[in-house]
Amino acid sequence: MAEHKDYWVTAGDQGTIKISEDVVASIAALAAAETEGVGGLAAGLTAEIASLLGKKSQNKGVRVQLGEQDTVGVELSILVEFGKSVGEVALAVQKAVKAAVESMTGLKTAVVNVVVSGVTFDQPKPTEEALAPVES
Repeated sequence: MAEHKDYWVTAGDQGTIKISEDVVASIAALAAAETEGVGGLAAGLTAEIASLLGKKSQNKGVRVQLGEQDTVGVELSILVEFGKSVGEVALAVQKAVKAAVESMTGLKTAVVNVVVSGVTFDQPKPTEEALAPVES
């Protein structure tokens, strides 16, 4: 069964350029993941079910809507690291995603919506005593 994918299409002197919505989603996901204070992207129920069925997607937690006149809307669901300001992290994600999408694709971002779905906690690092072999 073929999946319906939307493409942004532009014609130039030497041919046509098509940019898939998956490409825009990947760019947005990487930009968000690299932002200080982001603990990860949050997937919805459908993405979790798809991953259980073996379909891997780097774009979990990202939705892209291609609009009129070379515009794109992006919605991301993120997890914020514990102790970080939620508002500051969300604003930094908006700026990073907007800059990355516009510079890499030439599309204008009409909107970047950030949904904070949760908080991540650092796993405690084992101490040297815990790593030392146990003597009998």
